[in-house]
Amino acid sequence: MSTETPKISDAEWEVMKVLWAEAPRTAGEIIEALEDSRHWNPKTVRTLIKRLTEKRAIGYNQTGRVYSYYPLVREEECVQSETQSFLKRVYGGTLRPMLVNFLQDEKLSREDIDELKRILDERKD
Repeated sequence: MSTETPKISDAEWEVMKVLWAEAPRTAGEIIEALEDSRHWNPKTVRTLIKRLTEKRAIGYNQTGRVYSYYPLVREEECVQSETQSFLKRVYGGTLRPMLVNFLQDEKLSREDIDELKRILDERKD
């Protein structure tokens, strides 16, 4: 896996989700997988695949004229990188203001609150 996680756009995330779910996949299979959720032109998907390849987020194997694409970065790496980027942009890199804002604005179920307490208790130990 790569040492630096590439910056992935929202549209590129959709392609990555397809590959994280099942890889390798051809461009046609990626287009087909996105057909129902996104009504993108196949050329758009091919452009996203090209960008992700250039960013080294995905790699490919070529057999004749067929390219099979696979992720070079793990989903967890990208989620962690995006979380850090979001925290820096919106909350100055500090977790506490985000949590306070979230907890004040969200309607949490009893199960949600119990799960949060459990996670916090585990972190204490």
